[in-house]
Amino acid sequence: MSRLQAALLGGLFIGVVSGLPIVGAANACCCLWVVSGGVLTTYLRQQGLTTPLPPAEAALSGLVAGIVGAVLMIGLSMALFLASGSSFEGIVRQTLELYPEAPADVQDRALAFAAGPAPALVMAFVMVPTYAIVSMVGSLLALLFFRTPSAPAAQA
Repeated sequence: MSRLQAALLGGLFIGVVSGLPIVGAANACCCLWVVSGGVLTTYLRQQGLTTPLPPAEAALSGLVAGIVGAVLMIGLSMALFLASGSSFEGIVRQTLELYPEAPADVQDRALAFAAGPAPALVMAFVMVPTYAIVSMVGSLLALLFFRTPSAPAAQA
């Protein structure tokens, strides 16, 4: 399987499973689905290879899978959130009602922040690097799990 195919399939796994509301909560346990997606990427990439997969290639595939997975997870999470009828602005408004002593300008800024695309951008700035690094670690761990034995060295 090519490097790009393995990375895209690993990223698809990461994005879909992490974006699901209940199942995605398992990511709280050491980024379970992100590490698993990195492991899946290396496993798929190593299939059919007769030589061991170089660590740099595994790391790069895991990095790409993490980026793809984060983008898919953000898109899926936002779509499910909006489909449920919720809005970030409504949540912020409810939270601000709990703190009536907050200054009016702070309340206005918080509502303006929640009304635009800012929550998704903040989520992207946090999730994309995090998922990329953690998926890369999962890919490198998979090298230990699925190591293809190398040919014995010729003795003279």
